[in-house]
Amino acid sequence: MDADNVQSSQGVTLVGAGSPTRQDIDDALRYAPTLIAADGGANFCVAAELIPSAVIGDFDSFDPEIEAALETSRLIRIAEQETTDFEKCLTRIKSPFVIATGFASGRLDHTMAVWSVLARRIGPPTVVLGDSDLVFAAPETLHLDLPPGTRLSLFPLSPITGRSEGLEWPIDALTLSPIGRIGTSNRVTGPVGLTFDAPGCLVITPREALAAVLAALTG
Repeated sequence: MDADNVQSSQGVTLVGAGSPTRQDIDDALRYAPTLIAADGGANFCVAAELIPSAVIGDFDSFDPEIEAALETSRLIRIAEQETTDFEKCLTRIKSPFVIATGFASGRLDHTMAVWSVLARRIGPPTVVLGDSDLVFAAPETLHLDLPPGTRLSLFPLSPITGRSEGLEWPIDALTLSPIGRIGTSNRVTGPVGLTFDAPGCLVITPREALAAVLAALTG
């Protein structure tokens, strides 16, 4: 780790302050053993006796006593207020992928800001864990091996077109839009292939698909 970035040859588990759980962190650490906290996510980590390799953020929700107890070399403070702590983290993490927890619960405006960062494909491939689902940004091309019948939703955050294979309701010749046609509650019929003309689409599927999703994103 240098003064501005965290580098890891392994996946990173990123913990936010939006009501993370120890089970979620443990599930993520199985795949991504490098632990990093986003600002107030460090409060939960230390309370759970987990010491993050780094804490990144503007530190407006970081408990000062916990901050003082951690080594200064672990702390990356970014004072600017133009970006969220989630974006600050993803722009400074250099790793094969990130699994983020503590970002899909809590304040709704914070969660919506997370979706915006994801849709812009900032930083490493990133999967956000929710209570029952996971969310990630669709890359330009995605090949995903999921059991037939698996729920797979596409949610555009900007107008976007694409092509699909292996979905019960194909998206070919459609324009997806957040204020028009969306692609939620689709179902897998076979190996999934997706191609998009631009960034802006989120993919949502059950958490049980985490291993398959990571394989597809790091492929």
